[in-house]
Amino acid sequence: MTEARARLIEEESKTYRVQGFSCAGCAKTFEENVKHLDGVSDAQVNFGASKITVTGTVSKKELEKAGAFESLQLRDEHEKAAPRIPFWKQKTTIKVYIAIALLLMSFLADYMVEEGSMLPLMLIILSILIGGYTLFIKGLNNLIRLKFDMSTLMTIAIIGAAFIGEWIEGAIVVILFAISEALERYSMDKARQSIASLMDIAPNEALIRRAGKEMLVNVDEIEIGDIMIVKPGQKLAMDGIVVKGISTINQAAITGESVPVTRSVHDEVFAGTLNEEGLLEVKVTKRVEDTTIAKIIHLVEEAQSEKAPSQAFVDKFAKYYTPAIILLAALIVVIPPTLLGGEWSEWIYLGLATLVVGCPCALVVSTPIAVVTAIGNAARNGVLIKGGVYLEEAGALRAIAFDKTGTLTKGVPTVTDMVTLNGEEAKILSITAAIEKGSQHPLASAIMRKAEESGLDFHAVQVEEFQSLTGKGVKAKVNDVQYFVGSPALFHDLHKEIESSIHDHIIQLQNAGKTVMIIGTKNEILSLIAVADEVRGSSKEVIQKLNQIGIDTVMLTGDNRRTAEAIGHQIGVKNIQAELLPEDKLTYIKGLREQHHRVAMVGDGVNDAPALAASTVGVAMGGAGTDTALETADIALMSDDLSKLPYTIQLSRKALKIIKQNITFSLAIKAFALLLIVPGWLTLWMAIFADMGATLLVTLNSLRLMKMNDNE
Repeated sequence: MTEARARLIEEESKTYRVQGFSCAGCAKTFEENVKHLDGVSDAQVNFGASKITVTGTVSKKELEKAGAFESLQLRDEHEKAAPRIPFWKQKTTIKVYIAIALLLMSFLADYMVEEGSMLPLMLIILSILIGGYTLFIKGLNNLIRLKFDMSTLMTIAIIGAAFIGEWIEGAIVVILFAISEALERYSMDKARQSIASLMDIAPNEALIRRAGKEMLVNVDEIEIGDIMIVKPGQKLAMDGIVVKGISTINQAAITGESVPVTRSVHDEVFAGTLNEEGLLEVKVTKRVEDTTIAKIIHLVEEAQSEKAPSQAFVDKFAKYYTPAIILLAALIVVIPPTLLGGEWSEWIYLGLATLVVGCPCALVVSTPIAVVTAIGNAARNGVLIKGGVYLEEAGALRAIAFDKTGTLTKGVPTVTDMVTLNGEEAKILSITAAIEKGSQHPLASAIMRKAEESGLDFHAVQVEEFQSLTGKGVKAKVNDVQYFVGSPALFHDLHKEIESSIHDHIIQLQNAGKTVMIIGTKNEILSLIAVADEVRGSSKEVIQKLNQIGIDTVMLTGDNRRTAEAIGHQIGVKNIQAELLPEDKLTYIKGLREQHHRVAMVGDGVNDAPALAASTVGVAMGGAGTDTALETADIALMSDDLSKLPYTIQLSRKALKIIKQNITFSLAIKAFALLLIVPGWLTLWMAIFADMGATLLVTLNSLRLMKMNDNE
């Protein structure tokens, strides 16, 4: 494909929201129908998010015509949805009411009219046609195409029941299947509400000041650089930077944390968060489609289209299972009457019951409802899971590795001790800060902050021949003297041996959980600077919870072993790996995967990228503040806090458990019902009750995930 053609197709892609999907099979049929339309080069349906992306030139009217078999309605992706019609008032539900009423009327007519009247039969036929109209259209179309799915099985069964004179049972099968489909649609809509609720978080309008005038503006018309005025009690409509005012902001909608945070000038704020106290003026920094909440919604919806391994298994299984059921039913109908002298009507009836009980409804919905519900629940609680595959992988994790700095600790190191061994403290600190200006290491900023707090003008110090010594420190010349700033290991290499009193002092500081840096020359050590990174308040509790649920916790750090062990033991990490270079972390993660198979790496989504990529599940913290974390991580914790990690593991484990329960139960109930064929006990009534009952129980079981929160 040429670049021009690829660009043209990309420009013609458009996404619509779809209303009316009753099942995953219907979504697949709609996708196929759209792909066959003139002018369409490709179409992708996201059943979980109820969306279709069409590549090509086609009108909305033509798309709706392709979905006429299901009475599908389309709207533009950002168009506001029409008010939701209650379940009991929807067309599909009303159709069931009418079918039931006609069936009851047929029973009544049977008693009231004279024998031989056609009225009861006509009412039953009318009940079947009204209750199963859309089913028959789909089923007959599938039969013509030799496509075998649930609609095909039910259509054959109902036509067969009518053929052998079992009109009443045929009507009951139609009604119960229609009820089953309506309940499936209802449950899927219920699961999608987790995502729909995210869309309503941010207001559609904001008070904007332009050219000295204040005006209410729709979010689509707000531009980057506009000043947004947010009064107390109002939600923010856009992402931005505070330029005036101070207030507390409730960020629960984004991060899942209900404890408000203080925001003042220069602080970042997000659309959908609640301004609780003060008046704020916010400079808009992103368009409405690029806000953090918009990205979350987009990524969650895309996550739903990523099939979980169990869902892929079910889809593949159903592909072969359905034709196998049809073949089994055909054998039941043909073999006993032809070879064993059985009654044709009796074995045709059992064959039809086999078709009904073999319908894979429960099996097909066993996974997607659970996945959509779990991902939606996680998003509401400030955790972004990027797909069903990561949901399942997180539930099967056996080890989690944590980057220390900025993950288990706050990532803002401060100078706690300065031990001057030779020379003036102020002079040495000035030289050290001047050299560290060229370093990107977090400890360098701690030294520069200490120099600034001490009122030292280290910027005036001339530094020459600056060079970074990977993993050990830096060196540079000041006033023609070459200085080294780095770890004790660097000075072991330089001096071969460190004086015992200095060595004892270093160990004392390291045992207190501090990182020690040495400043000196090739010949002497001038000073020791101890830096500590404060442990996060939640780290100990999080590690304790993970240890309790059987997760092997590991801390990876480039810091020295004594400091690492002091922090690791403080928070309760089982396995501490220190003095690691970035490539060492990658190697360790690979080894951990060989040992445990499923391993997560937790970092900030920017550093330690190779290790994050090598893990089974990469977990990034602070997703609300960094686009990188949102884009690169498999799971993003929206708050800059680990407290949501145990909840995520527990939710994933529960989802995995429910999916396994659903698949096992669906197959077991089918197997049990099919065994009833042997003694000839299986009836159409039993078959449809087994199918509908299994579908309903599987659905209700999946919806239990909606109620799970981070207190469980």
